Amino acid sequence: MPQNSNIKYLVIIGISVMLLLFTSFLLAVIFSQRKKLKYQKSMEKLREQQQNQLIEAAVRSEEQERHRIAETLHDEVGAILSSAKLHLLGIKADVLDERDQKLHEKGRELLNDVIGRVRGISHNLHSNILKEFGLNEAIRHFVRKVTEGVIPNATTALDDNYQTVNPDNDISMYRMVQELVNNTLKYANATEFLISSTLNGNELNLVIFHNGDGLTQEQFEELRYQKEGLGLKNIQNRIILLKGNIHFTSGSEGYRINIHVPVKSNQS
Repeated sequence: MPQNSNIKYLVIIGISVMLLLFTSFLLAVIFSQRKKLKYQKSMEKLREQQQNQLIEAAVRSEEQERHRIAETLHDEVGAILSSAKLHLLGIKADVLDERDQKLHEKGRELLNDVIGRVRGISHNLHSNILKEFGLNEAIRHFVRKVTEGVIPNATTALDDNYQTVNPDNDISMYRMVQELVNNTLKYANATEFLISSTLNGNELNLVIFHNGDGLTQEQFEELRYQKEGLGLKNIQNRIILLKGNIHFTSGSEGYRINIHVPVKSNQS
């Protein structure tokens, strides 16, 4: 009888030890998995931070290059063209024959056109108007300038409750609008165009609407990885940097691009 009791006791001890070992193994596996998941999350966060830093550096470098080119156009090319215009105007047209007078007049017209174009390019590349008057006025000015004589019905309806909190973010939004508007002018064949914005709490919603042709969301996702889609890639980089999103849709009324960007409300 004591022998049977000893056997039962040993069996109970054995089962207990096995359960303890199994429980320890299970806890070790769970701990290891949690540690692995925590490591993966930290690595994903690190990769995201590195990606954002690279994008931010690329965007900042692009903006600096834009300013450098703008200043070169304004200070050097613009000055040379203005000097050439003064020299041309110094020629007495009344002593020229009819043919040379026409050539003189044509040269003056072309030079004025070039000076205007260089000045326009310089202003587009530079963000002074954005810094001085804010995002809304910069968009209004840009739309008026580039759509005049091209799109008959081009309007803006921007929410004036939005005020600049982060100038760098405004520059990114403005550059996206510039790229999307230029693409519309190049490819859409639109006769109606509207940029609107609404500030909902801490989110700014920008909508670009036109009645022409445009990309689908699938085409945007595909083209932004191709060489010819550099402008779209720049848009995507700025969206990532702003932690926003962009969506392309089309319907019976027209074509719409929705941009949602988290911002700080001027009331917060």
